[in-house]
Amino acid sequence: RVPFSPMRLLDLSQPLFDDAPNCPAHPRPSFRRTGDHPQGGWRMEEIAMATHTGSHCDAPLHKIPGGKSITELPLETFAGPAHIADLRGLAPDTRIGPDLLARALPGKIRGEIVLLATGWGAKRARTDEWLHHSPMVDAAGSHWLIAQGVRGIGIDHYTIGDAETHTLLLGAGIWVVEELNFPAEVFALPQPVKFWSLPLNWPGCSGAFCRPVIELA
Repeated sequence: RVPFSPMRLLDLSQPLFDDAPNCPAHPRPSFRRTGDHPQGGWRMEEIAMATHTGSHCDAPLHKIPGGKSITELPLETFAGPAHIADLRGLAPDTRIGPDLLARALPGKIRGEIVLLATGWGAKRARTDEWLHHSPMVDAAGSHWLIAQGVRGIGIDHYTIGDAETHTLLLGAGIWVVEELNFPAEVFALPQPVKFWSLPLNWPGCSGAFCRPVIELA
């Protein structure tokens, strides 16, 4: 018998709950209990929210007409080596461009995943600052990431950037994972880390919830 060695995972997801902070252009998340003990004999919940709520993956179809949906991307592409760019301390409205990215990332990241840790995951709240003034990747930063040949990019906020940023990254076939949360211990891990963000099996959808994790040795 092969001995069982339990996998150790570090959770990078943001919790979802009734009225959780989210993109102000989307409906607010709603959780409603539809059954409970002891009367019904079962506890169940009904949820209503956009597919791009909480920790989720964007597929090209999110911004590119005729682009691939979330289930048309190979599941394996959402798991692999990832480099964490430590960008904590960025001021509100900072645009993340080539200079910031080049300083925070190694020279060779082709075929790998990039995770942008801005520190704004810890600010998650329904405040004007978090909703409207987060750091974002700009067009120049998008072009730089495309040129580096990354296959996926994540950020600890509900959006990686504006419409142009989404069009550039998703149009280049780079999937995006948004609403990450970086515990302090991730910054002591050797790079690259083993990252997983498997989206739910929702055929035809432009994105899907995921549970992003780092596999620890």
